[in-house]
Amino acid sequence: MAKLPARYAAVVMPFFLSVIMTFVVSFISTLRGAGFGAGFFPLWLGSWGLSWLVAFPTLLLVLPVVRRATAAVVRLD
Repeated sequence: MAKLPARYAAVVMPFFLSVIMTFVVSFISTLRGAGFGAGFFPLWLGSWGLSWLVAFPTLLLVLPVVRRATAAVVRLD
């Protein structure tokens, strides 16, 4: 399988992170709010899709700020 060039890492990493995190968090919040019954999976997948649509662009915007903040408090040597 061909790999993408390194310059795409700034988009690919937030993509995977947002998919995984919203998948887990929306599952937990949907389960807690609606319970595990009939219609759970469509409700959860709808919640996950909406969560991901917000999370991915947010990560793209916030990640550079978080990297700078991390560098300000962590010794990188």
